[in-house]
Amino acid sequence: MSRFPMSVAVLAALGFSACHHEVHEEEKPKFLVTSPIRKATELTREYVAQVRAIQHIEVRALERGYLQGSFVDEGQSVKAGQRMFQIMPLIYQAEVQKAQAELERSEIEYNNTKILADKSVVSPNELALGKANYNKALAQLSLANTHRGLTEICAPFNGIMGRFQARLGSLIGEGDLLTSLSDNSTMWVYFNVAESEYLTYKAEAPPDKPLPVKLLMANGKVFEQPGTVQTIEADFNNETGTIAFRATFPNPHGLLRHGETGKILMSVPIEDALIVPQKATFDVLDKKFVFVVDDQNTVHSQPITVVAELPQVYLVSGGVDEHARILLEGLRKVHEGSVIEPNFQQPGEVLAHLEVPSE
Repeated sequence: MSRFPMSVAVLAALGFSACHHEVHEEEKPKFLVTSPIRKATELTREYVAQVRAIQHIEVRALERGYLQGSFVDEGQSVKAGQRMFQIMPLIYQAEVQKAQAELERSEIEYNNTKILADKSVVSPNELALGKANYNKALAQLSLANTHRGLTEICAPFNGIMGRFQARLGSLIGEGDLLTSLSDNSTMWVYFNVAESEYLTYKAEAPPDKPLPVKLLMANGKVFEQPGTVQTIEADFNNETGTIAFRATFPNPHGLLRHGETGKILMSVPIEDALIVPQKATFDVLDKKFVFVVDDQNTVHSQPITVVAELPQVYLVSGGVDEHARILLEGLRKVHEGSVIEPNFQQPGEVLAHLEVPSE
């Protein structure tokens, strides 16, 4: 009879131990929680860009003949007025001599007619005819000199020579391409902007202050000189829904060349951005979600609307506000309806450890 109470006591002790263990297993997990934050920031947009020289021309022959002289080299810097090419001028020199002789003959005839007209031997009409013949010969000499001058091709501005399209001794026709010439002292960089971004730019950009931009070069480095948006094309491209912007960059060291590519970096200030850390989000198909913690510390998935992406954070326009509590860590350890013990961290502290550009 004495063994029965002892057995009951042992069983009761075991039951209490099992109960205590079960309560320990049902303890709520503790996770880091924060809130979205509103603050002024700036959004940097990237646009594929094409670099063009402020002046880039084709150098073509203005007269026909053999290329007799080339006084520059490909890639060479030239000054305005510097001689670049010479087309054989012998025919044009002969035409100048012929026109000079015709002018001298006309001048003699005109002077003789003038003497006779002073003595009333010839009529005033004959004197006028002699004057007209003299002026015609003078014009023909000027034209011949012009043709001869066109056989010497000089640089119209300071620039850099392009690739030669003709070599010494080549027979050149009128209008044939010889080379190109680029003025790279200042560069124009063209990039296309979507219609919605164009409207935002026009609404926010000061009318008397050009928008500053930067150029990301093909090697991943930012060009040392800042640029400004100077002009916008007149019409939208109906096929792409974009409009061309043109930014101007000084190029004092000649690093940029005509035909390069790169990316324009345009920073747009945002006054009242709602910011959510990227690590607090997860993807379901093509949408982004966060886990919102309610007043009973229950977890619920909530879709959000992302309007822009910055390093380590998203700018959102819907789904949550700055008063919501969102799960910051342990997203893979919870599910819809999970009950947690939140460890709230101020959004400013969270943001301090993330890379968010300030305005």
